[in-house]
Amino acid sequence: MPQHVPSSLRAAAPRHAQRLPAPPPQPRRIVFLAHRDLDNPAAGGSELLVDRLADGLSKLGHQVTLLCGGPAAYRDYRVVSAGGDLGHYLRARSAFTRQVGDCDLLVEVCNGMPYLAPLWHRGPTLCLVNHVHTDLWGMRFQGALAPAARLGRKLEHWALSGAQRGNLLVAVSPSTATALRAIGVERERIRIVHNGVEEPGPLHARSDEPLFLAMGRLVEYKRIDLLLRLWERVRPVTGGRLVIVGDGPERQRLEQLAGPGVEFRGHVSEAEKHRLLCEAWMLLHPSAVEGWGLVITEAATRSTPSVGFDVPGVRDSIEDGVTGLLARGESSFAAAWCTLALSAERRRALGKAAGERATQFRWGNTVRQFQAVAAEAVAAHHAPAGPPAHAPAGPPTAQGTS
Repeated sequence: MPQHVPSSLRAAAPRHAQRLPAPPPQPRRIVFLAHRDLDNPAAGGSELLVDRLADGLSKLGHQVTLLCGGPAAYRDYRVVSAGGDLGHYLRARSAFTRQVGDCDLLVEVCNGMPYLAPLWHRGPTLCLVNHVHTDLWGMRFQGALAPAARLGRKLEHWALSGAQRGNLLVAVSPSTATALRAIGVERERIRIVHNGVEEPGPLHARSDEPLFLAMGRLVEYKRIDLLLRLWERVRPVTGGRLVIVGDGPERQRLEQLAGPGVEFRGHVSEAEKHRLLCEAWMLLHPSAVEGWGLVITEAATRSTPSVGFDVPGVRDSIEDGVTGLLARGESSFAAAWCTLALSAERRRALGKAAGERATQFRWGNTVRQFQAVAAEAVAAHHAPAGPPAHAPAGPPTAQGTS
C-alpha cells in the first residue's frame, strides 16, 4: 500500500518541463532597399550609414544585398541596381523578385520618397529613417511645384505612419524619433540607433590662421547661401578663410554669391577631408534639419567644435555649450562664430569635450545595435498576434529606453 505523501511535499515535487516554442529564424539574409549606393555622386550621410551597416553585418556573417538606384559599385556585399535615380522606385518590386527572390529581412531606407515595401513584401520588414522631410518638401518644390510638395509630404507621412504599421522603425536620433511620433508613429515601434564614425588616426596640427570649414552636399536645405551672407558680417571681425567642401546642384549659384576669402573645394579625398577637419578652427553647419549631423561627429573626433542651428538632428550631435554652440537665429549664429574665433581657450575646451563625447559613437557599436533591432523585427513578425504592449516612457533605443 503506497505511503501517504503530505500535501506540502506534493507541492514541492518537480513538474514536467514545458516545451518552449522554437525561436524565430535569425535574419541571415538581409536586403537593404535604398535610393543610392555610396558610389553615387549624390551620395551623402544616409548612403554612408547604409554602407557601414551592410559591410558590418557582412563581417558578422549575414548575407547582405543592397538594392538601389544606379550607378552602383562593387563591394564586399552584393549590390543590385534596379534602374535610374527615380525610375528604380517603380522597378524596385520587380527587381527584388527577379534578382533577389527572398530574404529573412527587408530593410526599407525611407528618405522622403517611400518604396511602400510592406504592401508587396510579405516577410519581415524594418524601416530605417534618417529624418522626416516634412518642411523640406516645401524647400525643394516651390511656386508652381508647390502641389508636388504637398503630395510628397502626405505620401511620406502615410508611408511611415500607415504603410509601416506593425513594423519597427529605426530612427538615427531622438529628433527623428520625435518627428515620427508627431506624424502618428507609435512610440513603442521606434528604436534609436545612432550613426558612428571611424577612428580618426594621427591628427594634423591646427591652422595658424583662422580656418572655418563647412562640409556636405550642396543642396537647398544645407543653407550654405545663408553661411555666405553671414561670412560678410564675420570676416571683418575674424579674418581668415571659409572653406566649403562638397558638391551638388547648388554649387554654381553659391560660387556666384561667394565673397572674398571663400574657397570651394568640391569633393575631396578621405585624407584631405581628415586634414581639413583637423586644421579647422571650427565646423560651421547651417543646415535647416538633419537626421543626425554625421560630419559634426566626424569633426568632433578631431577635437574640432561646431556651430549650428538649434534644429532637429543638429541639436542631437552638438551638445550646446559643451561640444559646440547652437544658434537660435542668424545673428546668434554670427555671434557664436565670432565668439569662438576670438577665444582660443574656449575653442580648445569645446573641442576637447567634443572629442571625448565622440568616443561613444563608433561604427562597430552602430552595427551591433542595428543587428539587435533586426533580430527583434524578425521575432515580432513571427510572434503570434496579441494585445499591444504597454508603451514605454520614451522612444526606446536598441539597448533599452532613452
